[in-house]
Amino acid sequence: MQRFLIVPLLLVWSLAASAAGTQYAMRVDGLACPYCAYGIEKKLKQIEGVEKIDVDLEQGLVTVNVREGVELTEPQMVPLFKDAGFTYRSMTKQPR
Repeated sequence: MQRFLIVPLLLVWSLAASAAGTQYAMRVDGLACPYCAYGIEKKLKQIEGVEKIDVDLEQGLVTVNVREGVELTEPQMVPLFKDAGFTYRSMTKQPR
C-alpha cells in the first residue's frame, strides 16, 4: 500500500520541482526567419541551466525558461545577441 502512495507523491514533487525557475522575455530586432530562430536558440542553449527557448518571429520576442538559481543578465545578453547578428532591446523577468 505504501508503494502506491509514494509513487504519486514523487510524481507530484518532480512536476513541482521542474516548474520552479524563472522566465525571461527578451525583445530583439532583426528576427525574420526560422534560421534566425535557430541561431538564437543555438547561442542560448550554450548557457547552463537554460531549459526551454521560444522564439516569436512576428513579435521579435525570445522567451527563455531557466532552472531555479540561474540568472540571465543584460550584460550577458547584449553581446550574445550581437554575436548572433541581432539587436537586443530589453528583457523582463518573472518567476514560473
